[in-house]
Amino acid sequence: MNFAPEVKKEAFKQYGKSEFDTGSTEAQVALFTTKIQHLTEHLKRNKKDLVTERSLVRMVGKRRHLLDYLKRKDIERYRAIIKKLKIRK
Repeated sequence: MNFAPEVKKEAFKQYGKSEFDTGSTEAQVALFTTKIQHLTEHLKRNKKDLVTERSLVRMVGKRRHLLDYLKRKDIERYRAIIKKLKIRK
């Protein structure tokens, strides 16, 4: 699944250091969150799409790993990104 470059740049600008900051943990988590929200909406309409469901589960796992890494390295950045993205935990 590909997003328009404008959507990615906006996510990177809002949650990363700049629109070209694609490598920071916060930017990656924000992009995964955007994709997860998109796939969740897709699955609400297409309940039998098992390939998308599996992709969604894998993506949530990847985001969880990034958040766990961030929690270990810098708890304040972790709390900030959780609050900004409104991810419950």
